[in-house]
Amino acid sequence: MTTRYRNSFSGKGVFPPKYAFTLLIPFRNLFLSPKKLIQRLDISGDQNILEIGPGPGYFSSHVAKKLESGRLVLIDIQQEMLDMSKKRLDKKGITNVDYKLTDGYCLDLESNLFDRVFMVTVLGEVDNKDTYLKEIYRVLKEGGILSISELVGDPDKISVEDLKSLVAKYGFTVFQVFGNKYNYTINFRKITEK
Repeated sequence: MTTRYRNSFSGKGVFPPKYAFTLLIPFRNLFLSPKKLIQRLDISGDQNILEIGPGPGYFSSHVAKKLESGRLVLIDIQQEMLDMSKKRLDKKGITNVDYKLTDGYCLDLESNLFDRVFMVTVLGEVDNKDTYLKEIYRVLKEGGILSISELVGDPDKISVEDLKSLVAKYGFTVFQVFGNKYNYTINFRKITEK
């Protein structure tokens, strides 16, 4: 999974850790609040959930709190982002979270482990989307949900139609669409292998 590891605050590329504080500004709720994301993910308390590219953990703490007996795994190519997420969640007393640094080439995770995989403004930063989507398919349980949210203002934003076309090639079908062309979440269901 090759990613553009060129940090850029306003241009294309991986979001730089030194500006991570901007991802915690409550103004983000106008585009996608943690509460709205959780509703779209349809989380139950015993699920295993993977968040790819959590940044400083803006959504992570809210998702983890919904998991009574399940686990949240945060995976990122930047150790600094994982460290920030861990610090925030530890401060809130959240312990049902694992943190994993990825090399950007594969998800070093067990197959068929997750009920949900979600990304918020992440997939557009990835150069080798094909490999990521194959790996996400592998780690999702049968019938599991891949949830991708894209927001206005992100320079790496993928359009609704381009995203549907891209993801469909890898064993997913569109399950739910929320929002509009500017701010949206698409939930894709993993199609049962034949």
